[in-house]
Amino acid sequence: MDWSRIPSLAALRAFDALARHGGYSAAARELNVTHAAIAQHVRTLETHFGEALAARDGRTIRLTDTGIELAAALADGFAKIEDGVTRILDRNTSRPVVVSLTPTFAETWLMPRMGTFWAAHPEIEVRLVPGIALVDMRRDGIDLAIRFGDGDWPGYEVEPLDLSQFVVVAGRGYTEARDLAALGDLSRHYWFFSGASREQAVWGREIGVDFAQVRSEEMANNSIALSAVRAGLGLSIQSRALVESDLAAGVLYSLFEGDPAGLGYHIVTRPGVLSPGARTFRAWLRTLARIQPQV
Repeated sequence: MDWSRIPSLAALRAFDALARHGGYSAAARELNVTHAAIAQHVRTLETHFGEALAARDGRTIRLTDTGIELAAALADGFAKIEDGVTRILDRNTSRPVVVSLTPTFAETWLMPRMGTFWAAHPEIEVRLVPGIALVDMRRDGIDLAIRFGDGDWPGYEVEPLDLSQFVVVAGRGYTEARDLAALGDLSRHYWFFSGASREQAVWGREIGVDFAQVRSEEMANNSIALSAVRAGLGLSIQSRALVESDLAAGVLYSLFEGDPAGLGYHIVTRPGVLSPGARTFRAWLRTLARIQPQV
């Protein structure tokens, strides 16, 4: 396409509005510009084509034969553009929102709350992709990721989800101790953790527990690890948000609470690329993170 032969798109849009409304004032209102701006665009087009496109006929505007020809071409062209844009927007609105997240977060925090999202937005399909690695979001078609760490992921837009506080928990009957100091040598206790939960290893180092050096059991997922702790078999390190309901019910109790600076769950997105459904899901996460968990 030789763009040097095509006039300003702003001028063409102004002339299309003039042709449809039959007046400068109405065209100006549609485009939220001044009457003079529409007139200037028309003069620019007339200079470009070397002939008149519109003339005043009493209180109305009459298009010349060339103006009628141009108006028809613009109506056809803009209609095709509108159709293409609408199809793309509709496709992005209806396609699933693909969310990559850690298995621990998916199992214990997100899934118990997803019912509220689906109730509010039944038209939006959400596809969860559990994993512990930060995937290539563009290559793998990921709209949004929830990741644990310090938030330093270059090339992405990152915002904290404010769920960084962690707790050391035990089940009723495991020990009479009510804090870490009373437990004595931490390596003498059984620790349950999930192999899919990088955050538990990070938090362990914060309190001097290395799962490779203590008596520990790696479980296939965090749900099994929590089941073992609820049964009074040992200890675990968990995000407080993930065990809030257990603590409130007295099923588990806390021996230690920590809040390592900068570490926590984050919402990760590609810069400037979010479908309407993904924007809605992100807004829901932001709201949910500010309210008391209800699991």
